[in-house]
Amino acid sequence: MKIFVDTAEIDEIKEANSWGILDGVTTNPSLIKKAVKKRENINMEDYIKEICKAVDGPVSLEVIGSNRDEMVAQAELLYDKFNPVNNNVVVKVPINTSSPETTAGKYEGLKALKDLSSKGIPTNTTLIMKPAQALLAAKAGTQYVSPFAGRIDDFIRNNVGLTRGEDYPKSAYHDGDWIRHASYLKLKPRYENLEGDDLAGIYFDEEVNKVKESISDEGIYTGAAVVSSINRIFSNYELDTAVLAASLRNSRQVREVAEAGADVSTIPFHVLEEMIDHYKTEQGVINFSEDVVPEYEGIFR
Repeated sequence: MKIFVDTAEIDEIKEANSWGILDGVTTNPSLIKKAVKKRENINMEDYIKEICKAVDGPVSLEVIGSNRDEMVAQAELLYDKFNPVNNNVVVKVPINTSSPETTAGKYEGLKALKDLSSKGIPTNTTLIMKPAQALLAAKAGTQYVSPFAGRIDDFIRNNVGLTRGEDYPKSAYHDGDWIRHASYLKLKPRYENLEGDDLAGIYFDEEVNKVKESISDEGIYTGAAVVSSINRIFSNYELDTAVLAASLRNSRQVREVAEAGADVSTIPFHVLEEMIDHYKTEQGVINFSEDVVPEYEGIFR
């Protein structure tokens, strides 16, 4: 699995690259806003060029338009302006740009992806929240699809009445099993004594279906499960679009999407730091240091 760092902080990019594990960078308007807020009188073009120079792998830069023509024009500008720096720019395009704040149709992203594919401009389709969206993007010719695993987890937890930052930590991993177990306990009295034809009625039971609907997103229980589903679909039809797991909250989720077959994970810098740590590793270093005998130490003098 390739590892991209999900940041626009140049110092974080350079540090992660120095570890010898970095394959690329993903940015977005929110990450760029966060990075430039710390700097005065910044030249945005120079700063983005510095990001492109800092790593040899792909660097994702995102368009800000909402309709096909805007996104294509912006993608061409980004590619023409920054790709010559290190030949590594990939343009991020949202799968669906429609919202109450825009007049854009639902398919503008797909249309832009198709146009950019015909122009030879590589794309990373962002804000993927379900496998069907990823399939459409792959058919439109994108090079990467980015399922937002962490945000999918948040969405499902919100459906059962939990609030991020209040009922669970912002970095919390979502284990769908506890939600399914809770729903089982809630529904158990409705079906534990039913038999035969009566039991079949559960299939149409309104309360049962309401609970099932609230604890999953179209049958998906976790963000990692979305990655796994997309990977299976692409494998079934030999689609060469890469699955890029995004919005990862912690090292456990990185492990889960790796097990699910993600081609790439884009990981916040603080999660990369978390991945290296383990209490027993630290204890092992201490123990080994304490056990060094003078004779062995002398070898290195």
